[in-house]
Amino acid sequence: MARLCLGIDCGSTTTKGALYDGEQVVKTVLLPTAARPRERMQQIYDALYSQDVGFVVTTGYGRDLLEQSDRRITEITCHAKGAAALCPGICGVADIGGQDSKAILLDRDGSVADFIMNDKCAAGTGRFVEMMSRILDCPLDQIDQFVEGCTPVEITSMCTVFAESEIISLLAQGAHRGDIALGVIRSICQRTALFAQKLRPQGELFFSGGLARFEAFRRTLEEFLGLPVRTHPQSQLAGAIGAAIIGHRKIK
Repeated sequence: MARLCLGIDCGSTTTKGALYDGEQVVKTVLLPTAARPRERMQQIYDALYSQDVGFVVTTGYGRDLLEQSDRRITEITCHAKGAAALCPGICGVADIGGQDSKAILLDRDGSVADFIMNDKCAAGTGRFVEMMSRILDCPLDQIDQFVEGCTPVEITSMCTVFAESEIISLLAQGAHRGDIALGVIRSICQRTALFAQKLRPQGELFFSGGLARFEAFRRTLEEFLGLPVRTHPQSQLAGAIGAAIIGHRKIK
């Protein structure tokens, strides 16, 4: 009997895959989505699928693009399940994705009790960080070092287009690049915290998404939320892991 389940989460920026055996995640793959979500999902399927895989669950924006999928589930459900598995005892999830951000409130069983989503404005998402990284010449994987010891400059614009112009103006005025970057981080985290607080979470929150890799974001989000914010080395894979866990229950 097949004992593994494959979960694939196709987001706007990255596509993730996870194999789950009922007790732990045994293998993962992460690829940039770019402009080829269908191709990326197929690549991850080909890399992780074997005769031991009994069920395939897809989630995320591209969840309908893989023909071999046995079930397609919303990213809200999968992120909640994955986050609860990575950090048991959390009361909710704050996720900052490539083109949206979301907050999820969990019940005692780790299932979705309520959620709120911001997919109308890129200023609170990973796209904003990519824009900042390009203008400030800051490698994305070096954000923590780039802002260490800096004093944030306030970013007042609520729109990515205007914020880009504001950053360019700050550079022309001689503002330090690290100070500007930290200002952008605070702007993103403040927006995320404001709509997450509408769910009235009580307890520890889990921070998922690509930006959860960076301590500067986790620490700043914790400051604005006024609640403990936890993360995990596999936080970016929460959606794929949750999909795999849900699929494994179907096997059983």
